[in-house]
Amino acid sequence: MADATVRPAVPADVDEIARIQVLTWQAGYSGILPAEVLSALDPTAAAAQWRQTIEQGPAMVFVAVEGDWIVGFCSAGASPESESAMANDLPPEDAATVALIGTLLVEPRWGRRGHGGRLLVAAAKAVRATGSTRGICWIPEANQSQVSFFTRAGWAPDGVVRTLDAGGRPLRELRMSGSLDLKLA
Repeated sequence: MADATVRPAVPADVDEIARIQVLTWQAGYSGILPAEVLSALDPTAAAAQWRQTIEQGPAMVFVAVEGDWIVGFCSAGASPESESAMANDLPPEDAATVALIGTLLVEPRWGRRGHGGRLLVAAAKAVRATGSTRGICWIPEANQSQVSFFTRAGWAPDGVVRTLDAGGRPLRELRMSGSLDLKLA
């Protein structure tokens, strides 16, 4: 394997981030999201959204690089209270220090090479530096590879679920929660 690193994303990375997002969703969510939702994904619109996120913050975006290639990315930042609320919609005691891992994707052909773990560790370190003490993320319940990935990182479903409208079809997501004191195994 060539040198593998993680670095903060820059505006010049947005086209590659958007390409990875669309490709990874179309490959990894084909049995989870309706085909019309996946075929409607627009890399140009995604790139514009990622450019705004990177340029304006406050979310942090990181890219995994292997050799000369961007192979994955992760976004993280302070969790909105609505994302970290308990099942009864009340904020948890630590609401002010909960971080949200908004997206963590590695292009399928670069999977199983440690990029996801390096991205999660880098994001966790960055949000810890801002005062966050715990992390959460939302994962489609049917995406067992993502559930397994976060479980191996020491995270677990915290009992809160939500159902989203995915092109007229319900999409049930689990909220995973865990420590931000992560180390690569």
